[in-house]
Amino acid sequence: MVLLTMATVVSVLLIQTLGEAVGLTGLLTGLEATVRSLALSAILGVVVMLTLAAIAWTVDRRRLSDYGLRIDREWWLDCGVGLLIGAAAMTTVFVIGVAGGWLVIEQVGLSTESVSLLVGLVAVFLIVGIYEELLIRGYLLTNLAEGCLWFERLGPRSAVAIATLVSSVIFGGFHAMNPNATLVSTTVIAAAGVMLALGYLYTGELAIPIGIHITWNAFQGLVYGLPVSGSALPVSVVKTTSRGSGTVTGGPFGPEAGLLGLGGIGLAALGVVVYCRARKGTLVIGSAVTTPKLRGSTTTSE
Repeated sequence: MVLLTMATVVSVLLIQTLGEAVGLTGLLTGLEATVRSLALSAILGVVVMLTLAAIAWTVDRRRLSDYGLRIDREWWLDCGVGLLIGAAAMTTVFVIGVAGGWLVIEQVGLSTESVSLLVGLVAVFLIVGIYEELLIRGYLLTNLAEGCLWFERLGPRSAVAIATLVSSVIFGGFHAMNPNATLVSTTVIAAAGVMLALGYLYTGELAIPIGIHITWNAFQGLVYGLPVSGSALPVSVVKTTSRGSGTVTGGPFGPEAGLLGLGGIGLAALGVVVYCRARKGTLVIGSAVTTPKLRGSTTTSE
């Protein structure tokens, strides 16, 4: 299990490094700094997905569908619910922030020339939401959970719990280098990693976490004008100023470094649990998370 865990973590770091190398080509030097950074994230996302597909096929003998991208009608339904949960959670964060006087609305509306930029950033958030969930929840969490089962004393529940915790800490660590990041923001984002993992654990698919991830970021930055993981976007439907305590609002990093963001994460987690319980009638960890099929084999990896 130790070797498998080390190989998994190294694979993730190699994927990140390769993505950054491709992204930093100077092709986007004419863009505003924040937009350029987000565009590089999208390039990184494409590289990550291509690289991950190759690793999954050649090393793990699996397809991306074995990591939660088995797309069918139910997948799209779950993704739609995830989109609603992410939007509702961030809307609640915004409403509470305004009602409490911690956030102040300065302006509402978009100029005509800003629409194309907003659409472009929506596309960026789509790519980021897909690749981060595929990488952290689909690939890393699955491999860690499967690897933990090599310990005879660990059952599926314990294996999944450890894998969820470790992958969420890594998820938080990936955001530790973001602008204005703090220990608090890294911790809160790690908590968000646990919340995002719930939909994958209970369904065996990435539809719900991908949906939440996309609208959480998009509504946070493009709709309500709040910083997204430390980055203030140059365009949003609502222009908002933070005037409250950084402990509550998260300061320049945004809600994910404060109590507002932590409350939104809790609300989103509740939404996932309620939906999965209603859909399946119970809350059971999907077997696909710990025993995904191997290509070229008639058995599962146990």
